Amino acid sequence: MIKNLRPLFLALIVGTFATLFSGAYSPANAATTKEELSTDADQALGTLIKTNPNAADLAKKAKAVLIFPNLVKAGLIFGGAYGEGVLKQDGKLDGYYNSITASFGWQIGAQSYGYVVFLMSDKAVHYVHETHGWEIGTGPTVVVVNEGVAKNLSSSTLKDDAYAFIFDQQGLMASLSLEGTKISRIRNP
Repeated sequence: MIKNLRPLFLALIVGTFATLFSGAYSPANAATTKEELSTDADQALGTLIKTNPNAADLAKKAKAVLIFPNLVKAGLIFGGAYGEGVLKQDGKLDGYYNSITASFGWQIGAQSYGYVVFLMSDKAVHYVHETHGWEIGTGPTVVVVNEGVAKNLSSSTLKDDAYAFIFDQQGLMASLSLEGTKISRIRNP
């Protein structure tokens, strides 16, 4: 039986790499300049706020917002994701950042997506500004808001440092999380 699965497995591997290297999963509207990145970030945040009441509530209370409008993730046992975004504080651009994720485990496929992190405390904003790379899972507490978390989210339950929303997922990848993600300031964008 295993011999019969080998051709299928090899076809999946070859197909995945062919897709990745052909650019089929590159976001069509990926920003190429600082201005385009800022515009894409504003549009992504605006769409998220319009379509998600919890995100709209958090946006009003957030001290700052990290916005990554377009990331690409691919994996075959080893995986990774990369994208660039902006930090907005008091409605103004406060810097350019990149998001890099590495993963290991049973995975195959490629996907594009975006995410927004609402920084709710001065501690979280300070941490992003002062570290030379924020690894999600260390430092400020980040809660990824999914349907289950969203049902229990209210102004009285907002106790964590940061809340992340993943959106606009396209492609074929079994799972998506922010574990193993490192966010770093781009010094010379």
